[in-house]
Amino acid sequence: MNATTPPAAQGAGARPDARIHDIGYRRYAGKRLGASYARRSLFVHSLRGAYGLGRSARSKVLPMGLAVIMAVPAIVMVAVAVTVGTDELPIAYTSYALFMQPILGLYIALAAPQMVSLDLRFKTLPLYFSRPIDRTDYVAAKFAALVAALFLFIALPLTISYAGGLLAELGFAAQTEDYAQGLVAAAVFAVLHASVALLVASLTPRRGFGVAAIIAVLSIPYFAVSALQAVAWEQGNADAVGWIGLFSPGSLMDGLQAAFLGGQTEFPGNTAPSGAETPLYLLVTALLIVLSGALLMRRYRKAA
Repeated sequence: MNATTPPAAQGAGARPDARIHDIGYRRYAGKRLGASYARRSLFVHSLRGAYGLGRSARSKVLPMGLAVIMAVPAIVMVAVAVTVGTDELPIAYTSYALFMQPILGLYIALAAPQMVSLDLRFKTLPLYFSRPIDRTDYVAAKFAALVAALFLFIALPLTISYAGGLLAELGFAAQTEDYAQGLVAAAVFAVLHASVALLVASLTPRRGFGVAAIIAVLSIPYFAVSALQAVAWEQGNADAVGWIGLFSPGSLMDGLQAAFLGGQTEFPGNTAPSGAETPLYLLVTALLIVLSGALLMRRYRKAA
């Protein structure tokens, strides 16, 4: 209370030495950036976190190390193509992600829980949702960040291979077309695997459990499908090979790039999808992405 206030106004219980101090609080008068800025910031923060940027040096070792391992075959192909001379690169652009699928699986299993499991464990979701973003914004930003991280993870070695193909004079038109098809395959691979991995990671606040669960979900169906395809091929039932490939994300991508992007499958006998099963590879891929996204949104409607 101000010392200049008359004693009658102070009241009987007021202290005669009371003071009002200006401690510096004032209203925010700056620009309010809104929800779009918050979404963009969350996307950038999540993308950086997928590579350990902005975190400790130990957090950078695994993602950066896997990125280097991912690029090693491309560097070797470039060196061979330039020094020895070849008619084509040993690994097609559309097949590179499938060839390096074990490394990609490890990276996905590390990146997805890093993006969402820690928020659940440390209960930071209410802080996000107290800002001008809602659950849809959160899911969209995390999903876009994981897709971008996976795409960059694949696109870097593809770009190295493309540069090597041009240096080895393998043909500008052919290399550019194959490189473009490889980037499309990388984008589809990233969207498909990001949707599945993010859904699995969102089900547990424990990062270790998320890593193990993602590896299991991506690996077990793939190995089971590969085994069933081998059995069908050995029994002379080649028509069943393509149909069996519809039942795992990895084999889906293998058949998809062979059917629509001019690649070659790793199916037994290099049997590419044909006939009625060909459009099903595109349809099942789209349905799996949409279903995973819908379940992810439902998961975060209940998260707090």
